[in-house]
This record gives sequence, C-alpha cells and structure tokens, in this order.
Amino acid sequence: MANREILLLKPVEGLGGEGDQVKVRAGYARNYLLPRKIGVPVNAANRKQVDALRKRRAERELQELSGAQELARKIEKLSLAFPVKTGEGGKMFGAITVADIHEKLTAAGVTVERKRIQLFTPVKTIGKHSVKVKLHTDVTAELPFDVVSENPIETEDEPKKPVAKKAEGKK
Repeated sequence: MANREILLLKPVEGLGGEGDQVKVRAGYARNYLLPRKIGVPVNAANRKQVDALRKRRAERELQELSGAQELARKIEKLSLAFPVKTGEGGKMFGAITVADIHEKLTAAGVTVERKRIQLFTPVKTIGKHSVKVKLHTDVTAELPFDVVSENPIETEDEPKKPVAKKAEGKK
C-alpha cells in the first residue's frame, strides 16, 4: 500500500495538529487533504513552513489553555438551581438534561458548547448533583447544581383509606 508524507496546515481529528508531519494513505492525501488545503506534500520548500506553523500552533494552544482555565474557575464558582414540579414523595415530573444545563449556563453568562457538558443520563432525582464540563483536553470543570421542588413535598405518612366499591348485582 502506498503512503505519502504530508505536512498538516490545519488540525485534523485523530491525525495531528497544524505543523505535524504525518504518513497517510496516498488516496486520503490525494482525495481529501490536498484538495481541501488541509495539508501539503513534504518537500524542501514546504519544510520551511513547518517552523512558522508550529510556533503559531504553540501560541494558539497556550491562549486556548489559559482561556479554558479561566472559564473553569468561573464555572466552578457557579451554583445553579433547577426548580421542578414534583408529585407524591418528591418524585420529579420530567428530568434535567444537557439542554437545560446549557440554557442555565448561558443565562448565567457562561458560553460553552453543549457537547462539552458531560451528562450521560438525565437527572431524575431531587438534591445536589454535579456535572463535568470538558473545556480543553487538559481542563475539566466540575459544575455543581441543585434540583429543587417548586411545590412542597408531600410525604406518605398517613395511610390511605381504601376506597369502597359498590357491589353490583346481576340482573
């Protein structure tokens, strides 16, 4: 199988970042990377670009990391509350999902992509919970939130009286 060496001009998920020299299949390079200007073939002239690309990449990654750390500190200071309707015994109607958390975060002035919020199953219980927000490959923030009842929780202390059925006679 034929392989080609390519210098990446833009980061490619699962392959490498800008300025990386990678070996890929010839068809992938010819049909995808080169036409989209994501990579260039390795030769003497293109190798000079590598240093400039790596320097730019390092500056960008440092800036992204510091921004993510600042956002993580801001998120960890937040405490969100979700009022929900409940039935007997504090049982919730519905659930708290990623969309609800994202909506509350944006209302609090924090801009995060929805896919960064790592809530694997919807929250269906009342109480204190937390969710992880992955802001960067090296930065993950823990977002605490409370799920509270809008109406007072009714307890089942009193036994229910059995309902008497009317006896129907046969005709």
